[in-house]
Amino acid sequence: MLETEKPLRGTDLNMIERPYDGCGKCLLGVRRLSRMKLATSSPERQRDDILTAAGAVGGHIIGWADDWEVSGATDPMTRPQLGPWLRDERGPYDGLVAAAVDRLGRNVVDCLNTGYKMRDEGKLLVTYGHEGPWDLDDQVDENRFTMEAWGAQMELRAIQRRNRSATEKMRAAGRPKGKPSYGFQYVRTVVGGKVDHVILHPHASTVIRAVARRILSDPERVTPSSEAARLSRAGELSPADHLAVMYGKPAEGRPWQPTSLKNILLSEATLGYLMHEGKPVIGRDGNPVRLCEGLWDRQTHEALKKALIPRKTPWIGRHSNRAYMLTEVALCGQCHNRLYTQTSADAPPRYVCTARNKGWFSAKNCRPAPLIHAHIFDAYVEEWFLQQFGDGMIFETIYDAGNGVAERMAELRASRERLRADREAGLYDEPDDAAWFRERYAAMGQEMTKLGLEPQRAPGMVRRATGETVLDRWDKALDVQARKEMLMDFGVRVTLFPSAAPVRWVAGVVHGPAQGLAGIM
Repeated sequence: MLETEKPLRGTDLNMIERPYDGCGKCLLGVRRLSRMKLATSSPERQRDDILTAAGAVGGHIIGWADDWEVSGATDPMTRPQLGPWLRDERGPYDGLVAAAVDRLGRNVVDCLNTGYKMRDEGKLLVTYGHEGPWDLDDQVDENRFTMEAWGAQMELRAIQRRNRSATEKMRAAGRPKGKPSYGFQYVRTVVGGKVDHVILHPHASTVIRAVARRILSDPERVTPSSEAARLSRAGELSPADHLAVMYGKPAEGRPWQPTSLKNILLSEATLGYLMHEGKPVIGRDGNPVRLCEGLWDRQTHEALKKALIPRKTPWIGRHSNRAYMLTEVALCGQCHNRLYTQTSADAPPRYVCTARNKGWFSAKNCRPAPLIHAHIFDAYVEEWFLQQFGDGMIFETIYDAGNGVAERMAELRASRERLRADREAGLYDEPDDAAWFRERYAAMGQEMTKLGLEPQRAPGMVRRATGETVLDRWDKALDVQARKEMLMDFGVRVTLFPSAAPVRWVAGVVHGPAQGLAGIM
């Protein structure tokens, strides 16, 4: 192609970007950026370069593999957008075109593997600034491609070295680097400048504190799984979406994950510490470096660790995430097994006993099986529940950490155990270090002795009034799941009988703040 025939940048875009047509030069545009910022113009520049390079070889773009916020150290085969194309999961294409070799990756091996894959499969590999497609069977082209990949890798290593050095300096100075933990936020005096200090996020800290309070008040029934489902239903931003919104990016609607929530609750970052590799950074005084006040204190942290120990518990009484109000509450009056829901295209949802159909021995005489429309039964139970408890005041059980003496004692014990473990690992064998260890260890012991002489209020669970009635909480419930939790908290059980029975259903409280019994003919 003559120089005058090359498409100018920004022109004939409709001709250069069009669907796959089997012409033999249907190319995939590959773009990558490690950090996306509002001010960056790299995506647009990469697009222009790719369109120009594709047009220069007579090809056209059939799609884009845009990997934003993806490090150059990531293997192209595992990248979120490019990987599926390379694994032949997205359909046919005739080659790759990128703005530069370092957009393919910043690792020599990964770049060469991608290049040889294109060569072995008879596909084109094009980058802006290189005349024509790369020919890795040609020694000159192969050497040049290898040198560009090597240069990209050297640049990556320099970036990593600078980042490590900056991280070590920031950690030594007791300042955070990286992303804030959930519940915290960084404050910068200058936009885009260094972190000046750390504070609690006004909303996220309230959300995670409420989760901790709910779990501590009833660890047998409130679990990270039920809380993750509750937060997702309530529309609370998940940690990943919350972080994205904090930095001006759109939320992607990702749900809360139980494991992620549990990790947040158990992390010592919640105590306001500066963290490194999942552990608090220890200052020169032997204590963890504190960035700001914590979401809770050490006593609460230890209580959460005990509450979140995996245990085997029966399903009865556990907070449920099913989509109907009575699926964990209603029982069959014939065989006393739990009711399930049935749905069909031509009828509304129904509560029904399916135990006999499943062949359960306990339900061999369950004939006829009770059945009722879900919305009717829900309305009956709601009316009964509010009549029984609607005017009652709601009390909540919360964890009281005491007057702070026990918290400080727990902090000192943790710091001494940390120092002792480091000494046993041989970190303070040098004479100067050994003297510092003895000094700090003795000082902590003296402080613990003084604290032991002070009066303290032991931590524990306390009940307090919330100032709202059951009816108020019921009306504020966001969805049917929140109302189901209220029924389960009160220990409500309803029993459904067949329509021919003298009593259609009865409701009662098997455990909870009150007892009651009702029935409707």
